[in-house]
Amino acid sequence: MSRLTKITLFVLVIIGSANAQLSTNFYSSSCPKLSSTVKSSVQSAISKETRIGASILRLFFHDCFVNGCDGSILLDDTSSFTAEKNANPNRNSARGFEVIDNIKTAVENACPGVVSCADILAIAAADSVAILGGPTWNVKLGRRDAKTASQSAANTGIPAPTSNLNQLTSRFSALGLSTKDLVALSGAHTIGQARCTNFRARIYNETNIDTSFATTRQSNCPKASGSGDNNLAPLDLQTPTSFDNNYFKNLVQKKGLLHSDQQLFNGGSTNSIVSGYSTNPSSFSSDFAAAMIKMGDISPLTGSNGEIRKNCRRKN
Repeated sequence: MSRLTKITLFVLVIIGSANAQLSTNFYSSSCPKLSSTVKSSVQSAISKETRIGASILRLFFHDCFVNGCDGSILLDDTSSFTAEKNANPNRNSARGFEVIDNIKTAVENACPGVVSCADILAIAAADSVAILGGPTWNVKLGRRDAKTASQSAANTGIPAPTSNLNQLTSRFSALGLSTKDLVALSGAHTIGQARCTNFRARIYNETNIDTSFATTRQSNCPKASGSGDNNLAPLDLQTPTSFDNNYFKNLVQKKGLLHSDQQLFNGGSTNSIVSGYSTNPSSFSSDFAAAMIKMGDISPLTGSNGEIRKNCRRKN
């Protein structure tokens, strides 16, 4: 191989890797109104139903944890695959799809065929956090959309509310996320609600729980399985629609709603991180923003991989 050929190949490799990187200004010239278009749609949705902010944030988590942040959670069933939205962690609980549809329509009107559904979801998640009083960060963009989904990967890849600390740290580690990222990202549970079926066992069977808190939750979540399964309770009893650090204060007081929540403050390696966030909201905010950026980097489709879907619910 000649020296010139080697140099040419080296340059092509550098260009290829550069194209594979996400950037905060990816659409600055191709869709300059993207940020304002998405934010106004998210603001409108949250003004109609405050809970939807938490739902959009959760969609982004559940998207990134299954084969990377590729918009696959937004796909409907087809003849060739069963959608991730029908997997156990998402069925009857994942919501906000119509909001993403509305944002996509608005973005398509502004710049047709340019912005991926995966990027729209990433921006909408960040906007939801900011609108509800949480930190802001510059969202890295340039993802493309998956052409398929995996129900089986969603069933195994998304941490269950029954997870113990070892299971949580192992799953996050497999995706390149640290123990600190795990605790910071779990702080997303400062907003949103959970169904009775996901915390029944904790409020009736566990001992590392504040008794008055358990009694309060039992009033709307009957012990018998199948009774009131879909009744909701706030993940953060104090300020369920404000993005703050009360989630961590609750864990210190043994008032975590989900088993997986309280596992973060149960005598293990994450106790000190939880304690720190419970007394230092700015530390939590900065670490949460950093962890969200890191999570958004999980296995994006870039370059010629994937596509830019016209409709977030189906491949082109």
